[in-house]
Amino acid sequence: MATNHRGFAAQFEFSLPKLSVSDGLAPTRKQRMCYSRVQLTTLSRISCCCSDTVLPIRRANGSGNSNEKKGENRRFESNNSLHRVRFLASHAMPFASAKYRFSSEQQKSYPRCTPRNSGPRSLDAPPTRDTGIANEKDWGISLLNENVHESGTNEDGSTWYRESGEDLGENGYWCRWTRMGGKSHDGSSEWVETWWEKSDWSGYKELGVEKSGRNAEGDSWWETWQELLHQDEWSNLARIEKTAQKQAKKGSENAGWYEKWWEKYDAKGWTEKGTHKYGRLNEQSWWEKWGEHYDGFGSVLKWTDKWAETEVGSKWGDKWEEKFFEGIGARQGETWHVSPSGERWSRTWGEEHFGNRKVHKYGKSTDGESWDLVVDEETYYEAEPHYGWADVVGDSSQLLSIKPRERPQGGVFPMLDFGS
Repeated sequence: MATNHRGFAAQFEFSLPKLSVSDGLAPTRKQRMCYSRVQLTTLSRISCCCSDTVLPIRRANGSGNSNEKKGENRRFESNNSLHRVRFLASHAMPFASAKYRFSSEQQKSYPRCTPRNSGPRSLDAPPTRDTGIANEKDWGISLLNENVHESGTNEDGSTWYRESGEDLGENGYWCRWTRMGGKSHDGSSEWVETWWEKSDWSGYKELGVEKSGRNAEGDSWWETWQELLHQDEWSNLARIEKTAQKQAKKGSENAGWYEKWWEKYDAKGWTEKGTHKYGRLNEQSWWEKWGEHYDGFGSVLKWTDKWAETEVGSKWGDKWEEKFFEGIGARQGETWHVSPSGERWSRTWGEEHFGNRKVHKYGKSTDGESWDLVVDEETYYEAEPHYGWADVVGDSSQLLSIKPRERPQGGVFPMLDFGS
């Protein structure tokens, strides 16, 4: 495929997996005693003979996001401290699905926003799947301090523009923004990127980016990222929230994907994280949802639900959930698949942890197998997020440095509680 304007040549590569489904086999007694969520993902007896598939299997390498590397992970690895577990990164690419792989023939790097009177050069390209929420420093947001309206034509006939400004509103609302974009000489490829920062007199602050583009082959993409600070209306605590949405679509076939990620933190340790994902490659579709919730007092809830299907009627997936508090809690899950003829197979499992090294494990499958036993076993789980309030404050210096509009004399700004 030819290189597109300004170096954002997007190359979409897909490999179509070959799928086969067979009945699940009964586990051995040893398997019954040590089921984990990781093992269960392999027990659906779905085989695949391709390098890039849409099966619900887990991946051992991380997503590349610094937050992710600090612990949004899913596979058990024992730790020496009670009530804690280290997970290997796995909610990246749960259905190791045929995904977009992008490349650029242009290796030379240009700044996205160059000095005045020269056109902005973009390395804009479709977003990368399963990379979570980037930190603000990764975006390199640099807003202009003056109103600018510029445009021009490059040597190759492509056009560009750059503009910036401010918007004002009620209650001290203020938004400073910069927008830039460009088109190829024939209009077949285009890119747009917008940066902004916002604030008002309630203490609200926001930093954000939105990007979109398309190329001559009809491929298109869109991405947005936001980071905000505000005061929780019930607790009056400062809260930082981060979100990212990403999507890409291939123009020449029925293929595309979408992801939404979010993270929320408050100054007392309350944390919520999650994602929703969807993808399609011709006759195959896959979905994933997962979430984590920490109440700041030792209670934790984690869950995952993922599934896939084909147009011929094959379906498969697995899900699990865990709830713990002070060493007592439970895990449960299910792995299942449905054949094109409608025949359904499933295996359900559960664990009850009593806080005294006694764990009740039970389960059954549609093959007729079942198990129910109590074992001596330590209880491990993550009672606190690896990436929490102190981390997100340290990574949000640009957000926290946003200055609100000057308030009229006698005005009072709210005092946000940062939990200090």
